[in-house]
This record gives sequence, C-alpha cells and structure tokens, in this order.
Amino acid sequence: MINGRFGIYGGQYIPETLMNAVIELEKAYDHYKDDPGFNRELTELFNEYAGRPSRLYYAARMTKDLGGAKIYLKREDLNHTGAHKINNVLGQALLAKKMGKTRLIAETGAGQHGVATATAAALMDMECIVFMGEEDTVRQALNVYRMRLLGAEVIPVKTGTATLKDAVSEAMREWSSRVSDTHYCLGSVMGPHPFPAIVRDFQSVISREIKEQILEKEGRLPDAVLACVGGGSNAIGSFYHFIDDPDVRLIGCEAAGRGIDTLETAATIATGKLGIFHGMKSYFCQDADGQIAPVYSISAGLDYPGIGPEHAYLHDIGRAEYVPVTDEEAVQAFEYLARTEGIIAAIESAHAVAHAMKIAPYLSPDQIIVITISGRGDKDCAAIARYRGENIHE
Repeated sequence: MINGRFGIYGGQYIPETLMNAVIELEKAYDHYKDDPGFNRELTELFNEYAGRPSRLYYAARMTKDLGGAKIYLKREDLNHTGAHKINNVLGQALLAKKMGKTRLIAETGAGQHGVATATAAALMDMECIVFMGEEDTVRQALNVYRMRLLGAEVIPVKTGTATLKDAVSEAMREWSSRVSDTHYCLGSVMGPHPFPAIVRDFQSVISREIKEQILEKEGRLPDAVLACVGGGSNAIGSFYHFIDDPDVRLIGCEAAGRGIDTLETAATIATGKLGIFHGMKSYFCQDADGQIAPVYSISAGLDYPGIGPEHAYLHDIGRAEYVPVTDEEAVQAFEYLARTEGIIAAIESAHAVAHAMKIAPYLSPDQIIVITISGRGDKDCAAIARYRGENIHE
C-alpha cells in the first residue's frame, strides 16, 4: 500500500467535513499500531476476552466424504460474539479510547459487526449507536435484540434498499455531524483510507494463526485458503500473511445470489465495474447508467455492492481468485457442514464451504485446504428454514 492506495484502488473520496476526522484517525493509528503497550493490551483482549487463538480444526469426516484434499476449518465462529468481527472491533474500540472518544457508531448487515461493536462498547463503557438496514433488522431480529441487550441503540435505515450499503451511508452521515467525541467503527476492509488498512491489520491475526497452526500440525503451508467475501474483512484477514507465499492459492467466495446472469446477485468481482463509492475507488455492482445497483444475497452480511480495494488489487494482479457461489449452493453447504461435522456455520461462511466442496475432490490427498468459518449460524437458522419452506419462530 502506497499513500492509502492498493494500485489504483482505495484513496479518500470523502466530503470536506470528514477530512479532519480521517486525518486524526490516520495519525493515531500510525502512532499506536507499533506501540508495545497498545499491542500488549490488544493481545490480552484477544486472548482473555475474545478467546483467541481460535482453533484450526481438521474436518476428518468432510475430508473422507469428499475425497481428495485434507480440509481444515479455521474456527472464527468460536470467538466471543460468534464471529471474526470481534477482532477488528476490539482493536478499533481500544484505539478510539486512546484517542479520547466516548462514542462508537457502526453499520451492520448480518448483525455480527453490530453485536461485536455493542459488546466492545459495553466492555469499555462507551455509548453505542448501530445503523442497520430495515430489511436486515427483520432478517436478523435475534442480533437486533442482542445489540439492544448490550446497551446499543439500533437505528433501522429505511432509505434505498434498506440493507448494508444504506446503513454504511447513514453511519458516515452521522460521523460527519459529530466527529469530536465519536469514532466510526467500520466493519469491513472498505471506506476511505485508513479504514481498509486498519481493519485488515486487526483481522490479519486470522492468517497469522493459520500459518502457525498449520505448520505445527502438518509441517508445511496449505495449498489453498478459502473465505467468503462481501466487503472482505475475514477474507483479507485469512489471506494477508500468505500473500507473499505464491504457492498458496487465495480464493474469495462471493455471494452470487440467484446467479451472476441475473440482477439478483452481489458478486462484485464477477459482475462489477470500476467506480467510486463510500469513500473509495474499487469494483462496484452498477447499472447501465453507472449508478450503484441494488444487490441481493440470502446472506445479509454479503449483500454489499462493492469489495474492499485490496481485494480489487489482488484480483487485478492475479494473486487471489474470486468465485461466485449461489444461494442454493450456500444453503446446501450450510446443511452439509452441520450434518458431517456438527458445525452450524454462518450462511456467509457457507459460501466458502460450498466452493471447497467443489474443488476438494479434484485435489490429491496430500494437498491441504483451509476454510475460514467466519461466524456461527444460529442467526441464520430461521432464514434457512424459510428458504426450505419451513416457517419457524426465532
């Protein structure tokens, strides 16, 4: 990354009202990221509060059933709050405290980032406001309750498609109106610089642990690392420490919704074009007039119309590959993992499981793939049941 850009991607495309806040954040992060005291506190929070390191689990039954490659699961679903989101939030909340901020705001789609932000705010005695698309508050009612239980105010966003992109827009508006005491705890590797770098660095604990754990278990690096991609925080976290290891394939699994040949998709790399939105230059799903297109996925956490700038760059240089996975494939993988390994993964994570199910049988038994299970699937059970025609109450 040079001057806040990954190749041509990234940058700071923001209104003047936010420039001072972004500059203040960049200075603070540049100071604290290498500060031994800050990193000691963060490591203690990771280990004692979030429950890190998360396990790298050998999926023996799945490996045997599919044939081919050995399959390991990086169990981010075992973190406190049930997802990888807590890694980034603990880092940003600690940074905000060091900056003298007393209030956290956040956007959320599936609700896991909102829950993590509300959790950190409760832990650190900070006020918390979470913006969530009205459509997502219905799909993820359990997480809305969890956030309110933790003391956060959840504001349903009714504009646009009433989903994740609209929640991001509303959070940015709120931040620009009150920067003095407020930190915007952005949940993915997107937005204006320095957010893509900050979120990546806090999430890179995932790949650091995968590398240490797989070397301990197998004595070598994996042949492929797979993770689901919306904005892309768990994926860049899973990829980061392998970027300079060219023999490790990095595979991001996008939400294709009802198919990339339909308008009901959120597969940005597969269908998007270069654009500028939410403070960054990257790939975005756009209509014929270049406007940001409505997107769709069964997964509330993946139905974002863009992708983080570092992912766009990794795609362009051929270092990472990005594949579309449909709702139906993800639901089948959700059910398959539950029945084979007794693990109910988030529907987001199931997109990566689905692609692993496709490629594992074609790899040799001496090859290894790692799938990041970015979150647990309790929140998705009612939605998947509805998808299968069964109406259960949450």
